[in-house]
Amino acid sequence: MLQVKKFQKRSENFICAHCKAQVEGQGYTDHCPQCLWSRHVDVNPGDRQCHCRGLMAPVLAMVKKDNYIIFYTCQTCGFEHHVKAAPDDNFELILSLTN
Repeated sequence: MLQVKKFQKRSENFICAHCKAQVEGQGYTDHCPQCLWSRHVDVNPGDRQCHCRGLMAPVLAMVKKDNYIIFYTCQTCGFEHHVKAAPDDNFELILSLTN
């Protein structure tokens, strides 16, 4: 049976585990807009059910249908994930991830 992803909106502020920036969550914020790093905390977006908690390194960015997509790899378990870039993300860093 195909499992449907369930997105849960969570407005949570956090301190980036990579660069220590204070991040104001907007409901779907899942990475630091300054350094682009994330944390492996979700099984489905927003559920906070993943116990890994490893840091997710931004490894690649691509343009798809006029959106930048950031690809991540968990530094603890190797899980790979991608998200759309947010309007307040560090655009220079996003460009540095494109090849």
